Amino acid sequence: MKQQVLVTAVGKDRIGIVDDLSKEILDRSCNIEESRMALLGGDFAILLLISGPADRLARLIKDKNLLENRLQLTIQMGYTAASPNTINAIPYILESSSLDTPGIVHSVSTVLRRYGINITDLETNTESAPMTGAPLFIIKAQLLIPTDVSIISLRKELEELELNYNLDLRLRPAM
Repeated sequence: MKQQVLVTAVGKDRIGIVDDLSKEILDRSCNIEESRMALLGGDFAILLLISGPADRLARLIKDKNLLENRLQLTIQMGYTAASPNTINAIPYILESSSLDTPGIVHSVSTVLRRYGINITDLETNTESAPMTGAPLFIIKAQLLIPTDVSIISLRKELEELELNYNLDLRLRPAM
């Protein structure tokens, strides 16, 4: 069975962070299978799923402190299990735009949790509205909705959120 390590790294933004970290991973004969990276404020955040031979993954973990010093990053690493089976779920996309107000992510995630819906990817962003320049809060989430969930009931609860937070929510099957 293939072993995998989950790596998170955060540091002050600078040109070359991705190049430097990916070189260190490659130098240890490991492979980046999945990644998410983003500039958040003045920091760059990295989330990686790494695979490789067991001895090379162990070496990568052992070298954590060396890598932190060399790359000027705060790094966490640990083994992770394979993703759970998702046969009894249907992939959906949830998107929203609204004026930026506190509590939107919490309210949406509370409804999804109540239905046993797994959020597999969530991205939020604040942008300026085209005409007014007012701050808009944008959500894009990939979901796995269990096959026994009533989409009609879920949509009703999401519509209540739309009214309470003045959201524009769109739920659609992922294609």
